[in-house]
Amino acid sequence: MAGMWKKARDLASQAPPERNRWVDFLRALSILAVVFGHWLMAGLYVDASGELLREDLLSTVEWTQWLTWGFQVMPVFFLVGGYSNGVSWGATLRKAEAGQTGVYRDWLAARVQRLIAPTFPVLLLWAVLAVALTQLGLSREQIRMATEAALIPVWFLAVYLLVTACTPLTHRAWERFGWASFAIYIPLAMTTDWLTFTVGVPWINFTNFLWVFLGIHQLGYAWRAGRFDNRMVAFGCFAIGLAVLISITVYGFYPVSMVSAPGGFSNSLPPTLALFALGIVQVGLVLSLEPLGRKMLDNLTIWTATVLMNGMIMTVYLWHLTAFVLVMTVTWLAFGGAALDSVPGSGEWWASRPLWLGIYILALLPMIAIFARNERTFTAIRGGRTVPKARVVAGVFLICAGLAATAGVTIASPDSLSGIRLWVVAAPFIGAALLGFGPAYKPSKKTRAAK
Repeated sequence: MAGMWKKARDLASQAPPERNRWVDFLRALSILAVVFGHWLMAGLYVDASGELLREDLLSTVEWTQWLTWGFQVMPVFFLVGGYSNGVSWGATLRKAEAGQTGVYRDWLAARVQRLIAPTFPVLLLWAVLAVALTQLGLSREQIRMATEAALIPVWFLAVYLLVTACTPLTHRAWERFGWASFAIYIPLAMTTDWLTFTVGVPWINFTNFLWVFLGIHQLGYAWRAGRFDNRMVAFGCFAIGLAVLISITVYGFYPVSMVSAPGGFSNSLPPTLALFALGIVQVGLVLSLEPLGRKMLDNLTIWTATVLMNGMIMTVYLWHLTAFVLVMTVTWLAFGGAALDSVPGSGEWWASRPLWLGIYILALLPMIAIFARNERTFTAIRGGRTVPKARVVAGVFLICAGLAATAGVTIASPDSLSGIRLWVVAAPFIGAALLGFGPAYKPSKKTRAAK
């Protein structure tokens, strides 16, 4: 870890003065909030009969539902994504030669690679584990629970990939229509919720994955364009968003919890208007604090820590629940569930949280050391050749479908001989190969010749 810190410090020292360090800090902060939120809300314990149970902390201790307003910070990640994608796409357009073809395809393939390449090791590990444990006779339901718990975070990658793919259109919309290109998503999200909860139209609520997060993504363009330089604009977003959020949760239809709420209602899977309102609150808050934050990041130690975290951010996000499952499995099998006898929400349980969080971090550190390199080593897409249009479409579709299915139905199969849904596991790898990277990609003779 000392070597990683030294490298991060060197990179931090070389950062150009015009770089907005608050963007990097918010990216790291949003992922860490999600990680610690998952670890904190995990409600596994052993009852008096010695059975391992899962308690829903949000149902047991109702006040903890308010904590989700701070831990459900995926909107902040999409805000940062809008800023970063706007910078990246704008730079790509400036560098493109007149009449150059494939500019968008090359740009998208490179963005997809940076986002998806770190997922291959964790997907492969859990696929191998699921097959092996099935052959050893472990309960398929237990395998399903373990794979679901470890891989549920990948839903976010599928959505973020789709939002990123829309960048040329959404960025052009921002440049032409300004704030209206953001505002249009509010009635779209409202209409979707009305069709879902009042009319009862099935599946329509899944479109809110786009409307809500595309809307927040547009605010990233606004930030980049300097529309929040007047901090009263940011404070106005915070105040109006908070007023709407309180009115539709505390006094309205939506639950306070911004994740899965008691009774099966979820404000995040798929997103609802309530999560959209929370996103506006969070955007207003973090951009109101930007001047103070940027001053704080002039401190080299804090900035180095931010650079270090950004260099392993996807590894931390993708592996943190694998670390949790590992700790729980070892505690249960090797130590008979020792120290898991505190009922979630009790005083003893809360007092033990710092210790357990420390254990989860220790379990995660070796995974970071082994797999973080996948965020730093990328090969040229198709050896530097532009990806054909059909392959881009098919590749992105397969990656998104595979990741969505991994989170939605899990890779574990209740009846197949192997114990896994092979198509779910294979889809992201095949999609990446079509785009020209990943373990399943084999360069053609033409590509090898071009090298």
